Amino acid sequence: MTHGGRPLRVLHLDHTNVGGGAEFALLRMLRADPSWSPYLLLAATPGRSLGVYDAVPARVPRALGGVRQPAGVSAGGLGAALSTGTRVLAQAASVRASRVFRGADLVDANTARAAAYGAAAARTARVPFVVHLRDLVDDEALGRVGCALMARVVLPRADGVIANSRATLESARPFLRPGALAEVIPSASGLQVGAAVAPVRRPIQTVGMLARIDPWKGQHQLLEAFARVFAGRDVRLQLAGDAPFGHEDHLEHLEQRATELGVEGQVELLGHVDDVDTLLAGWDVAVQASTRAEPLGQNVLQYLAAGRVVLAADEGGPAEWIADGVNGLLVPPRNVDALAASLARLDVDDDLRVRLATAAATTPGLLDDAAVTRAHAAFYEAVVRARRAA
Repeated sequence: MTHGGRPLRVLHLDHTNVGGGAEFALLRMLRADPSWSPYLLLAATPGRSLGVYDAVPARVPRALGGVRQPAGVSAGGLGAALSTGTRVLAQAASVRASRVFRGADLVDANTARAAAYGAAAARTARVPFVVHLRDLVDDEALGRVGCALMARVVLPRADGVIANSRATLESARPFLRPGALAEVIPSASGLQVGAAVAPVRRPIQTVGMLARIDPWKGQHQLLEAFARVFAGRDVRLQLAGDAPFGHEDHLEHLEQRATELGVEGQVELLGHVDDVDTLLAGWDVAVQASTRAEPLGQNVLQYLAAGRVVLAADEGGPAEWIADGVNGLLVPPRNVDALAASLARLDVDDDLRVRLATAAATTPGLLDDAAVTRAHAAFYEAVVRARRAA
């Protein structure tokens, strides 16, 4: 992919160095040896550390700069809105002045917050601007202020939108300008597509969830359901994920609740796990139980590719990947009774678990990181061509 006879220079703009789903997805792409020349600009980064992006290959130029964006401002009232607007303008000026921004052929904002100041900076520079949508465009996902910025400022200025699911894209369509390109590309999730999968064990030994510790990710729901079905038995519950963004108190709540339910000896809080493949190979049932609609659910894709038996909430992105009773089970969201009933069903039906796990690994559309990166490269090229034509 070239621009004027040289590799296309794509600037990936992010607002944080804390490892979340968006950051790990971008990190995987930057490590996948893409066909363009990628840059990474970390704006509004606390301190001067690259954090999760320390693992970016040396071939990728990186920059730090800007003003710190405090967490939670998108959910406040008028004061928060004014503060957010001031910071967005200051950040846009900082981004616009950076060397890597001035040398980019296309800017891709990796998160909603990065998109807010990326849109302003890209407009004054007249560089093609792509928004990477990893959240539904609604108040619950983005906060009232954040949703207003996305709908009124960011999306109308975007030359292209990459959404991680059909549900995410449809939530954004009303705000896109005519002629803007849009495509659904799942996030890079570290999938080992077609690799050998661990066999299904009989009986169930381990139930797990891979997600950051956060109240809306649903670990508390899984804990309640697990206790109803497996308390006092030789079955473990593993919760893998750290507790960023100030949710250490929720981690403590999970520990306390496990004690109250009498399953503290069966529950393992693993923190962040680097070797996800080995982790999933040891699970018999893998669960996604978020209490609001997941735009994609990277963990669900990881579960499927690993050939695990998947339980997921029947809404948002996960429902686009799972055919209930074929390659996993869908349960009504926010329903502990239904989650417990599905766990109990799997507990007594080994044949069902074998069928679901076998079908999971061959789910159509699963892509490894290299394939995801190629899809992004093709989209970037299409945006640049369209912008030239315009």
